[in-house]
Amino acid sequence: MSTDTTQVQPPPKRPNALAQAVESVGGSITRTVEDIGGLASLLADVLRWAVRPPFRVANLMAQLDFVGVGSILIVALTGVFSGMVFAHQSARAFEMFNAKSLVGPTVTLTITRELAPVFSALMVTMRAGSAMCTELGTMRVTEQVDALETMAVNPVQYLLVPRVLAGLIMVPMLVMIFDLAGVGGGYFVSVAVKGVTAGTFISRTQQWLDPEDIAEGLIKGAVFGLYVALVACFKGYGASGGAKGVGQATTEAMVLSALGIFVLDYFVGVLLH
Repeated sequence: MSTDTTQVQPPPKRPNALAQAVESVGGSITRTVEDIGGLASLLADVLRWAVRPPFRVANLMAQLDFVGVGSILIVALTGVFSGMVFAHQSARAFEMFNAKSLVGPTVTLTITRELAPVFSALMVTMRAGSAMCTELGTMRVTEQVDALETMAVNPVQYLLVPRVLAGLIMVPMLVMIFDLAGVGGGYFVSVAVKGVTAGTFISRTQQWLDPEDIAEGLIKGAVFGLYVALVACFKGYGASGGAKGVGQATTEAMVLSALGIFVLDYFVGVLLH
């Protein structure tokens, strides 16, 4: 008499959806805390090495040119069309209340306080921030950063300090260019298209616009520029895993930069008011 020794295997356990959701949320929170800590540590290193000789003036000038001068055209174009669109929509809304004279101050205040710093920082993020992260990531995975260390050159001082300072200095300047371009675009649409008189646009703008409004946009621009450069340097400097790792680091830097700009916009605005 033969006996069947085959044992029936129990069915595989199905993954617990709740456990997966909790694990995913926990992992995201952990990565966020790690990123915040890493950014704070990197900022401390950058500040420490920024005031120690030798000062890399040539590197700083190159980064100022790359971040600032190279972004003028795209920032100006964004400012012109943002001002034109906002003036067009504002005029349509104010026409219903017979208050077209308020188009000028509305466009100007919105651009100087919010649109100029946010959009300028986003343009710098897409153009310069991605390039910074990719360049530093490539240098890291190809061991060029290690080569600097073997030559007794501090990578933070040589690579990161010029990029962070460039973001801090040049984004406020780009904000001023955005202000001029945006107000100019709004003026053109308001006067040439919507029928607002030039004198009304200018006088109402002078009446409502204060220097503090422009200063608020410049302060936000400096904060955003510092943050974007720090994130790009942090992600690129810590990249690993070859070309795939560099691409992943760049993607993470762009997402983190864009989200951080909007978060900082709220908190900086609250602190300034």
